[in-house]
Amino acid sequence: MSIHDWAIKWRIPLDCLQDLQHTLGMQCPPVPEVAPAHGKSEAFATSLMLLEASRKGVRLWRNNVGALQDKTGRVVRYGLANESARLNAVLKSSDYIGWRTVRITPQHVGMAIGQAVLREVKAPGWNYTGQGREPAQLAFLNMGAEAGCDAAFCTGEGSL
Repeated sequence: MSIHDWAIKWRIPLDCLQDLQHTLGMQCPPVPEVAPAHGKSEAFATSLMLLEASRKGVRLWRNNVGALQDKTGRVVRYGLANESARLNAVLKSSDYIGWRTVRITPQHVGMAIGQAVLREVKAPGWNYTGQGREPAQLAFLNMGAEAGCDAAFCTGEGSL
């Protein structure tokens, strides 16, 4: 069981879990409630997140995931963690994937590493329900977080 699964089991709000993870140095700061953005679209949240990423030097790229048929009728799958429909049903890679530069010490003084950044974008005001695609999206974020990635749901500015 992951920390996210535990929080869901005990109905701990996602913003409380994010605050705990931030306090422990595990994740990004919690998403502040911004009244004017409440009720806006996922595209609005994406715009805010990408602007913030640019200001902070975080590089993010859109990760489109799906399947289509080519001219011969063969199904071609695209996007990360989408090798099969069966896998995609339980593991959905994040909307945006990229990295941030991190300076590490002491044996690596002066070197820089790239920390993977994974963001699943949701509309402002969104809360985790465990319905639909959310468990598979959370599974991908948990896998990334367990490997040291900065992985989180995002509802706009302040959640990078």
